[in-house]
Amino acid sequence: MDGADGVLVDFTAAQPVVLAAAHLPFPDSLREAFAALQQPGEDEIHREAMAANGLARVYAACVEALLRESDINASQVVAIGAHGQTVRHRPGLYDGTGYTRQTQHPALLAELTDIDVVADFRSRDIAAGGQGAPLVPAVHAALFGARDETRVVCNIGGISNISILPAANTGRPVTGFDCGPGNALLDDWVQRHRGEPFDDRGAWGATGSVDEALLTRLLTEPYFHAPPPKSTGRDLFHPGWLQAVLESLPSPLPAADVQATLATLTATAIARDVQTCAPDAQRLIVCGGGAYNEALLGNLGQLLPGVTVETSDAYGVPVSQVEALAFAWFARQCVHRAPGNVPTVTGAAGPRVLGAIYPR
Repeated sequence: MDGADGVLVDFTAAQPVVLAAAHLPFPDSLREAFAALQQPGEDEIHREAMAANGLARVYAACVEALLRESDINASQVVAIGAHGQTVRHRPGLYDGTGYTRQTQHPALLAELTDIDVVADFRSRDIAAGGQGAPLVPAVHAALFGARDETRVVCNIGGISNISILPAANTGRPVTGFDCGPGNALLDDWVQRHRGEPFDDRGAWGATGSVDEALLTRLLTEPYFHAPPPKSTGRDLFHPGWLQAVLESLPSPLPAADVQATLATLTATAIARDVQTCAPDAQRLIVCGGGAYNEALLGNLGQLLPGVTVETSDAYGVPVSQVEALAFAWFARQCVHRAPGNVPTVTGAAGPRVLGAIYPR
């Protein structure tokens, strides 16, 4: 929830080409509004609508920055893929009770930019009985797959997810799912105790010690032991979830020790899933904001001996651009009425065109 990452992508070649990239931080008021919307509260409809308006204006400013940097006119852009900010993610399984909510105002974004906007990418997959997440494995396979090597791509955003890319010569399908918390709890904890939006390179957490009793209790969460397909969000892994576990301990822990333990929790959940679901993996490619956390990457390396742990930078795709590039790709798929989901990942009944188009 730190800001908006945007890329301008040219899809005319065999491989997508990023023409420009931009990051705009969220104003404190918008970040606080999104944090509050993670849990039920008073006057939610109005507060969500106001946050959606604010997000559309940040997105529009990001688009303006991309056009300015690339010297490209809005009329040359086919569409904007705008994911929005997830405030609820509660998928069901073929019973019609599941839903997902990504707050944003795509009509306002289309009005502000004079460009078609594609939004609401997850709902159709959920309507088809899927989890609506993770969606990115299709893009990960295109960018990072290999013929003779099984690879796992791990995106560490607020939530962590993995895409399992079997060696192409095996004929096995791409799979993937959400592992658990990524940066969500880490960012909240450092904000609360140090007034910083994130733990730069994991340096503060590295000064603490992992508390094994806390780690063990956190790992009892049933989500970690549920089989895929599965997905989760901040409505499960939120500060209240952590606080309830901390209050169950016999004595308070130093704040840095909690941070160190949370980093290990993220790494442990990812490593266990790799070992269980991709035992032949030779390479773990990390992207997303968590890729900047050196302590977290170090934990992954220790927990996955024999697996090369590296970032997407090594493949020419900066870690901060992978997710934005993915949703540009999903917008392109929607415009061409081509499927965007991977049913073996989400559990949907079949391939589906994802997204709703808001014309300029």
